Amino acid sequence: MTNHDEDAGSLLLDDQLCFALYAAQRAVTAAYRPVLDELGLTYPQYLVLLVLWERGETTVKELAEALRLDYGTVSPLLKRLESAGVVRRERAAHDERSVLVACTGRGEELRERAARVPGALLTATGLATAEAVRLREELWQLAERAHEAVERLH
Repeated sequence: MTNHDEDAGSLLLDDQLCFALYAAQRAVTAAYRPVLDELGLTYPQYLVLLVLWERGETTVKELAEALRLDYGTVSPLLKRLESAGVVRRERAAHDERSVLVACTGRGEELRERAARVPGALLTATGLATAEAVRLREELWQLAERAHEAVERLH
């Protein structure tokens, strides 16, 4: 890897922050894959369940916002999870336009089995907990700055 900190305009692939993030994301997802395969989940499906385990029953709109995804991306995920018997979807009684999503008993059982997933990355990468916390905080700061930049453009 080259180090061109002084040349922010470099067009070398390995100098691109976006590519480093992309490569890291792919590697992290691959590190999770064996553990998630045991649960019968894809990484995006796991993220959906994390939100539901944290919040309980929620609307599709709130779920999409939590995941920072659009409805069109979340809907097929939910359909597959529902087909697998992990979540249920139903129209909200108070608002027919709103769809509520919740874990089924099977989805709640997966929660117990998924307890080892977060530690899998630390084990696979050898990251210390403090390093992981610092990295996560820096990535959230980057995400917020990038989001603010996009908002300024609109």
